Order: sequence, then structure tokens, then C-alpha cells
Amino acid sequence: MIPPPDSLLRYNPPVLVSRRAEKRCPGAQPPQGTPPGPVSPPPRTATVTAASVSTKQPQEILNAILPPREWEEENRLWVQEVSSAPSTRLDVVHLQEQLDLRLQQRQARETGICPVRRELYAQCFDELIRETTINCAERGLLLLRVRDEIQMTIAAYQTLYESSVAFGTRKALQAEQGKADTEKRIAELEEEKRELERQVSEEKAKGEAIEKREREKQQIEEKKHNEEVQFLKRTNQQLKAQLESIIATNKNCPPGSAQKSS
Repeated sequence: MIPPPDSLLRYNPPVLVSRRAEKRCPGAQPPQGTPPGPVSPPPRTATVTAASVSTKQPQEILNAILPPREWEEENRLWVQEVSSAPSTRLDVVHLQEQLDLRLQQRQARETGICPVRRELYAQCFDELIRETTINCAERGLLLLRVRDEIQMTIAAYQTLYESSVAFGTRKALQAEQGKADTEKRIAELEEEKRELERQVSEEKAKGEAIEKREREKQQIEEKKHNEEVQFLKRTNQQLKAQLESIIATNKNCPPGSAQKSS
């Protein structure tokens, strides 16, 4: 296994803990209880209280605050503890230079969210906690509480961000699905509109044909009526003329002839 990468947190030289004489076949599972690679440290919490500081050695306090890292290499288990050597002002200046150099080498972003920058600053903060704990264990424990609170807040914001991203993605998918449904509904309504317009055109054509037919029928009826009226007028004129002729003839005849004729 590859040893853990370099960190801004100062460590003691690694110590060989045990050797594993048995050789495992390639691809075989590691023995139970043996980590397959660098062992991730347990959650860092202030397991050392201010009351128990006086009864513990500095290295024990550092190991409780900053757990040692372990890894396996060539069937050998290595352990590397945090250094308990005091730091000088020159070490702090060197730490700042190393931080700037690592930020530049790993191309960390200067602003915004950047996991690389966050990791390096976390290592730098752990180193400051180590240096402070060596001089004053109580101050180191207080800084540890501050660090844990900051990490917890960042984790809460990260969870909130992930949930908001998931919510936004879900809403975007729902909007896309709703958009497709709306477009489908629009197409159906447009097709229905065209069908209704076609029906309206057919009904208009039928109505115009009926109006034309009724108009022609009305014209024929009016023409027929006018002809009947004209016929009746002529008949009336003829009857009137005959009546006037009879009346005039009766006026011109003597009474005796009228009786004879009668």
C-alpha cells in the first residue's frame, strides 16, 4: 500500500509496529481486522478533558486530539504519530510558506468552494492546534472544539447544498416533464381547433347552400304569386268590363223591352 501523502501537520518518523510473515496470494482478502490501506482516523473529538490534562503526557494528549495514522506496506504495519516537538516562530513562518506553496502547486482556487483549499487549510489548522497544545493543552482543546464546530457547520451546509441541488434537479425534471406534457396538450388543442374550424367551415357552407336554396325557392314563390296576382287582376278587369257592359245595355233598353226580354 502507498503511504499517506505529505501533510502540513508535522508527524514523527513512522514506526514499524508488526511484520506479517505469511504471504498472501494476489487478490486474496486481507485478514480479518486488517485495513486494506491507509487507516482513516476515527472522528476527531475532544476525548481529553481539561480535568484529565494534568495526568497525561503531551504525546498522549496529541494522540487523543490528533490520532496517529496507520498504513500497511509490504505486509508490514506502520504507525506515524503526531510530533510533540515544540515549534518556533521560524516554524510558523515556514508553515505559512508551505501552505502558500501547496496552494499554488495543487492549483487551489482563491475564492469560492474549493475542496483542495479546504483540505490544506484544515491541515494548517491542525498543525496550529498541535503547536498550541504543546504549549497549553487547555488552549489546544478549546481550539479543537472550535475546529469541530466549524467542521460540523460546514458539513451541515454541505448537506443542505446537496439536498437543495437534488431538489432543484428534481424540480427541473418535473418542469421538463411538465413542459413535454404541456406541449403535447398544446398540440392536441391545436388539432382540436383545426377540426372545429373545419366543422365550422362545413356548417357555414351548408348554411350558405341552404340560404341560397331558400332564396331561390322564395324567388320562385314570389314570381308565382305575382303571376297569380296579375292573372286575378286581369280576370277582375274582364269581369268588371263585362259588368259595366251589361249595366250600360240595361240602361239603353226601354222598360217594355226589358220586360219582354225578361
